[in-house]
Amino acid sequence: MESSKPLIALTPYHNLEKDEPYMRPAYLNAIRKAGGIPVILPLEPEEEDLVQLVSSFDGFLFTGGPDLHPFHFGEETHQHCHNVSIKRDRLELALLKLVMKAEKPVLGICRGIQLINICLGGDIYQDISSQLPEDFPIAHTQPFSFEIPSHTITVVPNTLLARLAEDSIIQVNSMHHQAIRKPAPGLAVTGYAPNHLAECVEMPDYPSFFLGVQWHPEYLWQKDPAARNIFAAFVKAAVKNPQ
Repeated sequence: MESSKPLIALTPYHNLEKDEPYMRPAYLNAIRKAGGIPVILPLEPEEEDLVQLVSSFDGFLFTGGPDLHPFHFGEETHQHCHNVSIKRDRLELALLKLVMKAEKPVLGICRGIQLINICLGGDIYQDISSQLPEDFPIAHTQPFSFEIPSHTITVVPNTLLARLAEDSIIQVNSMHHQAIRKPAPGLAVTGYAPNHLAECVEMPDYPSFFLGVQWHPEYLWQKDPAARNIFAAFVKAAVKNPQ
């Protein structure tokens, strides 16, 4: 019997003005193209339903979005911190712990990599431009289309990212003003921006796929092999009965 397509759960975006969940189609398209069935999770599931949700899905994509509240990593709110979604923070911090306990595949994108790091005990720069002085400031919030790369990443050899990127340098897009500062215990930084900012983390001892990236491969996969390989490997890891 052929394996059925894996069900991939996506954490929802949150329109803070209207207090409504939504999803950017780029994520859905990338998961479908990689062979998965994308399903958007509810923004406010009942706490007792989270265990059933984790059991029901084969892989979990933690999407981009607003800042996480700095109280989650023990800091006051920086003057350049942006808006937060308490509902998303509550959902995703609880969800990630259950997903990891179940050893399900995990992919974090942009906010997702920051969520992973904070949940596991690391912290972030609340605002890169004011907390990380640079002689040549990289445009981490790029001024042009998401489909166009804006800076490079140096890939650490002999890592999951290295296998997926198939190169030591890759070009990525960038839409963030926060980033990992202190990596959480158990996480390995496997990709760096030119200013040595952490752009990718992995968990080497995790029994299935576990990757967090600071860029947005969902906008690059149509032309970029590294972005395409990230989604392909993530969805493949979520297949219940791989041949």
